[in-house]
Amino acid sequence: MGQTDRDLLIEMGFDPRRVDLALKNSGGLQDAITWLGSHEDTQLEDLEKDSGTGMPVVSSLTETEDSKTTNDAEAKSYKCNDCGKLLRNWDAVQFHAERTEHQNFDESVEEIRPLTEEEKKGKLEELKQRLEEKRKAQAAESVADAKRNEAIRRKKDQDSEKIKEELRKKEQLRDIERRKQEKIDDAKAKAKIKAEIAATQQARREAAAKAKADREGIVAAQTSVPTATSAPSANKTAHTEARLRFQVSGRPPITKTFAAETSLFEVASSLAQETGIAISTFTTTFPPRKTYRLEEPLDSGLTLKEANLTPSASLLVG
Repeated sequence: MGQTDRDLLIEMGFDPRRVDLALKNSGGLQDAITWLGSHEDTQLEDLEKDSGTGMPVVSSLTETEDSKTTNDAEAKSYKCNDCGKLLRNWDAVQFHAERTEHQNFDESVEEIRPLTEEEKKGKLEELKQRLEEKRKAQAAESVADAKRNEAIRRKKDQDSEKIKEELRKKEQLRDIERRKQEKIDDAKAKAKIKAEIAATQQARREAAAKAKADREGIVAAQTSVPTATSAPSANKTAHTEARLRFQVSGRPPITKTFAAETSLFEVASSLAQETGIAISTFTTTFPPRKTYRLEEPLDSGLTLKEANLTPSASLLVG
C-alpha cells in the first residue's frame, strides 16, 4: 500500500493534528502544503476551534439557467468564479475562501488531475526549503533578540551601579556633616560646663573674700591719685570692645569683634561654631606671650577686658 498524503506530511515533521486539519480544510496534498505554510504561526487550539467556521457563500449561479446545462452531470470539482481556480472538494473551497476572501463558487464537471509522485515530491521539497529558510530566519532573529536583551541588561546594570554610587557619595557627605555637627555640639557642651564651673568657683571666691574682709574689719581704702596721672587710667578702661585676630592652623586668619565684657569661654564658643573645630587654648602673639587654657575655669571665665585683650589683640588658636 502506498504512502498517503497524511503519512508524507507527518514524515515531514508536522504535528498529526495540524496535518489532519490541513487535509480537512484543503482537500489535497498541494493545498494542504499551502494551508500548512499559511498557518504556521497560528496556535493549534485556535485552528481546531475555527475549523468549522468561515463557510463561503456559493454563487447563486448554481441555481440559474446556466447550471441546468450540466443536465444532472455529477460535479467533480468546484470552480472559483473570482479567479477561475478549480478546487477538489468543499473543504478546499472553504480553505480557498479563507485565504483569498473570494466568495463566488460554482460546481464543475471538470476533474482535477491528482498530483503524480514526482509532483508530490517536488512540492514536499519546496515546502522543506521554505521551512528551512524560515527556521534560519527565526534563529537569526533569536540571536539578534538575545544581543538586544543583553545590551539592555548591561545598561540596566550600569545605571543601577551609577545610582548606587551616587547614593554612597551622598551618604558619605551626610556622615561628614553629622560628625562635624557632633564635634561642634560637643565643644559647645564642654565649654558651657566649664563656664558654669568657672562661674561657681568665682562666686565662691568672691563670697570667701567678702567673708574674710568682714571678719577682719578691713575697709577698702580709697587712694587719692593726682589729676595729672588719672587720665591714662581713664583711657585704659574706656575701651568697650575688643577686635581680635585669630590665627587657626591651615586656615586664613579670622577677625571678629566682641564686647569687652565677653568671656574667653564665649569667644571660644562663637569661634568653634563658625569653624567647626574644638578650641582648647588661646595664646597671645605679643610679648610677654600668655596662654589661656579654656579647660581651666580661672582662664575661661576671664573677660577680654580682664585678659588685657582690649582694644585689639592677635591670638593663636590651639
